[in-house]
Amino acid sequence: MHTQEMVRVGVDEKLAEELLVGFPREAEIVRIPRQPTGTVDVDFWVLPFARKEAQEAFGHLRGVKVIQSMMAGVDWIIPWVPKDVVLCDGRGIHDISASEWVLTAILAMMKRLPHYRDMQLQQQWKGQSSVTNGFLDVGGPQVGQYQVLGEDLAGKTVLIVGYGSIGAAIEARLVPFGVKVLRIARTAREEPKVASISELHRLLPEADVVVAIVPLTEETRGLIGAAEIGLMKPGALLVNAARGPVVDTDALVEALQQGRLRAALDVTDPEPLPAGHPLWSAPNCMITPHIGGSTPEFIHRAFRFGAEQVQRFLDGKPLENVVSSAGY
Repeated sequence: MHTQEMVRVGVDEKLAEELLVGFPREAEIVRIPRQPTGTVDVDFWVLPFARKEAQEAFGHLRGVKVIQSMMAGVDWIIPWVPKDVVLCDGRGIHDISASEWVLTAILAMMKRLPHYRDMQLQQQWKGQSSVTNGFLDVGGPQVGQYQVLGEDLAGKTVLIVGYGSIGAAIEARLVPFGVKVLRIARTAREEPKVASISELHRLLPEADVVVAIVPLTEETRGLIGAAEIGLMKPGALLVNAARGPVVDTDALVEALQQGRLRAALDVTDPEPLPAGHPLWSAPNCMITPHIGGSTPEFIHRAFRFGAEQVQRFLDGKPLENVVSSAGY
């Protein structure tokens, strides 16, 4: 690829001006209407986050050479991107916000904060009598002394399924808590030791916490189904920060209702989760509405990265995070 003097950069019409301050002077910012009527000439399109109208908007664009998504997962984009367009994802941008959500979710479930929040809303001071399931070991020396009402994260084994940049960021935040980390990725590697996905069934029974942070592909759809849930320790915590369809919803609901495990979910299948769905009321399940990566700091990181990508494009340098290269 050759260097060029100017590049037309397409952005959302409502994008805040302050997010564009880092873009090169050679970048001509083209604001794309959310409901375009005519055609718009753009070289480099910075895609709106997970906007449903993105595919329709793309139909109005002409001359697009690069699409830069700000999302780590681009499974929803790939089907409609032509082969001659370079697609780059937002890998790395989400590392901080997504890993902080995962750590928070694990700690919240270990300390039973959703349960105690429910008690607060009912204005009930119910400590010992409020914990009735068998997830906590209340045998041994504490019997007759006090009731165990939460757990320590220290000493637990955490299995990270999908050890990419977010997975590594999750581990970095877990290490100070004194946990043992097991890692799985599509292919095995050393330093750190990462097992291949074929080892999933062997490692699941060892984990107190299982974190799913894989992209959604045909291989990962339904990756954690009834068989995998059945291999998890009784009372283990399943954290889904990936995509809803990575976990079989029916199998998860059944396991939750039977009191076999706990779950913390930032994504669901279907999504949005409709009112009345059994997952809403399943016991020992915390749900957030796909907000794990959504922080003000994330947005600034995203557009700093976008500006760097545009500069690389101008300079004729290889782009980062290329998903489909089109011979780039």
